[in-house]
Amino acid sequence: MNRPAQRFQRIAFVAGSTPEAREAYVGLEKRYGNCEPKSADVIVALGGDGLMLQTLHDFMSTGKPIYGMHRGTVGFLMNDFSADNLVERLGAAQIAIIHPLLMRAHDGRGRVHEHYAINEVSLFRQSAQAANLRILIDGKERLAELIADGVLVATPAGSTAYNLSVQGPIIPINAPLLALTPISPFRPRRWRGALLPDKAKVTIEIRDADKRPVAAVADHDEVRSVRSVDISMDHSIALNMLFDPGHNLDERILREQFGF
Repeated sequence: MNRPAQRFQRIAFVAGSTPEAREAYVGLEKRYGNCEPKSADVIVALGGDGLMLQTLHDFMSTGKPIYGMHRGTVGFLMNDFSADNLVERLGAAQIAIIHPLLMRAHDGRGRVHEHYAINEVSLFRQSAQAANLRILIDGKERLAELIADGVLVATPAGSTAYNLSVQGPIIPINAPLLALTPISPFRPRRWRGALLPDKAKVTIEIRDADKRPVAAVADHDEVRSVRSVDISMDHSIALNMLFDPGHNLDERILREQFGF
């Protein structure tokens, strides 16, 4: 019964910039010590969802489990904060494995920009004119023309973020699906998007790109004036998020579907 707790003796703390996060960082460091991330068993992130996303990006290639405690604004991806019994909480925590999206954005100069996204890859119009987009799934045209402010592809973990704000579907965390959701569509006016297998490759081509420029954003990494964007889930990368029992990501997403 004590084996899981023993796995998480060496803790690396990272914190956001809020006074609450910095105060928690100082107190926890004094109480539990603070390892260098490269030698730690677990990363504990103190802040809000923005910090959690940044931490997931920063340690994406390490495979280290990440446990968040809420000391910021939005805390959907975080556990409740408590300075007590942290090693025991880590040992009892449940793992949610998520995979990121890989965005390959092609610009007007023929360059390819690669960025990862935990939540979503979004395409937005850069000017007053709506974007004119062509959508292909696994190389086959599925929508010849989408006139809209943009479109996004969301992971299950990101389905409750911006995707939900633009009326996209909430996806259970373990469902092998992606959400393809338009942003303020004008034509076809009634198209509300699609659910796709998480092995699908989504290609979005920008039509009339000089007159109607479009930017592509992977979480917080932006590429402007793109010509086409390829989006797919990278199953070779597994991100291990830790949640307290009864408050795991499955439960939180399920609660979101019922309006809690």
